[in-house]
Amino acid sequence: MKVSFTLNGEAITADVEPRTSLADLVRGEHRCTSVHLGCEHGVCGACTVLIDGKIARSCITLAVALDGTAVTTLEGFEGDALMDRLREAFRAHHGLQCGYCTPGMLITAHDLIRRKGALSEAALRQGLAGNICRCTGYAGIVAAVAAAMDEHGDTARAAAIAAE
Repeated sequence: MKVSFTLNGEAITADVEPRTSLADLVRGEHRCTSVHLGCEHGVCGACTVLIDGKIARSCITLAVALDGTAVTTLEGFEGDALMDRLREAFRAHHGLQCGYCTPGMLITAHDLIRRKGALSEAALRQGLAGNICRCTGYAGIVAAVAAAMDEHGDTARAAAIAAE
């Protein structure tokens, strides 16, 4: 089946099998290696992307359903100021170890901050709950996202969460 969509700002037309997942398509044929396959059931969040600006699990999204959509992987955030801030905060606050969950965490964190601004620690943890990290224990990730929230206006709350 033919499908046409935009991948990280570039028009794509692909001939795909009906069972091909978005993750397999973008990793295998378009070298978007930030899309990681973990559970392949949509539970772990390692394959998180944006479809038309909304969070989606690429492992359970069929490529044939993408016709006319805009897909953004982590590679598509080049030059995005908020994503640059998040990447730096993850580094500074030790929010990554093996890096497998990191792309999905970054996209989720970007979405949370963009949509909701500053959050309490509990709300931040709830917002990140759909992404599983097996290495860090989440403390560094939560501190990193809280630090990045600073850019969106709630410096005091972000500093308090980052200090915990």
